[in-house]
Amino acid sequence: MKKLSILVAVLVLAPSAGAEPVRNGFDLAGASVPEEQILAGGPPRDGIPALDHPTHMAAATSAWPDEEIVLGVARDGEARAYPVAILNWHELVNDTLGGDPILVSYCPLCGTGLAFDRRVGGKTRSFGVSGLLFRSDLLMFDRESESLWSQISAEALSGPQRGERLRLVRARMMEWSAWKRAHPDTTILSPATGHRRDYRRSPYEGYATSTETYFPVKLDPRYHPKMPTLGLRIAGRSARGYPASELVQAGGTVKERFLGHTVRVSYDGDRQVFDVEAPTEVEVIEGYWFAWAAFHPSATLFTARAED
Repeated sequence: MKKLSILVAVLVLAPSAGAEPVRNGFDLAGASVPEEQILAGGPPRDGIPALDHPTHMAAATSAWPDEEIVLGVARDGEARAYPVAILNWHELVNDTLGGDPILVSYCPLCGTGLAFDRRVGGKTRSFGVSGLLFRSDLLMFDRESESLWSQISAEALSGPQRGERLRLVRARMMEWSAWKRAHPDTTILSPATGHRRDYRRSPYEGYATSTETYFPVKLDPRYHPKMPTLGLRIAGRSARGYPASELVQAGGTVKERFLGHTVRVSYDGDRQVFDVEAPTEVEVIEGYWFAWAAFHPSATLFTARAED
């Protein structure tokens, strides 16, 4: 039933021939991508409420189970975890960590958890969920200029900030127990968000293992669409993907050179968790294979066979 309602939303809300390039209240005129590729996901602007004034808890007072998957961010001696169970329902958290304004984002359709510096042009921005998608990925908007930003590319696709990029802040997805061991003084996002949501239930049950996507996107058939994939990128230069299955076949860990930098990428098949060592100028993107391939079709690819 849920899939049917989503398909109906696509048919009803998808752009029609001759329609003005305005969707969910956003002017798409002059967008850097074809406006017909920007799809309405169903909810209106802010229909998925971003968290603007998040509350946090000390690890010792948190009731989250140890196996809960969190998106962890550490900055200037301060660490914080964001449970994916909450991010599934809100997608964006406007927060401050280590004295810096950050944006924590999660796209359930692409499995991508990324954090950004909220400062653009020297000004701190506040971000909301637009209800729009590009290549099945979350489009965010900054409330100050109403520009639309692609989460995965980190680039503004329309509006006054078009062509600008957000600076990524290194983040990691792992079990809550592992994050606590690595950061004993961490805090964690509280489920007391001010919104009535059942954070014990995922609204995307079964999606992570299905071969289907809810919205049209070009699929690369080399791997299962939802194959966990870690990508390395230096914007404007090159990108390289590491599918989990290839890392497992290579023994779990690979150390190599990427654009003049020594990097180490590993995947624990039992825990289903990536680990990466790379300098800060290298951007790290973790998500589903179809999403990585859709945004980086010309990226090089690590394969165990090539390694052998």
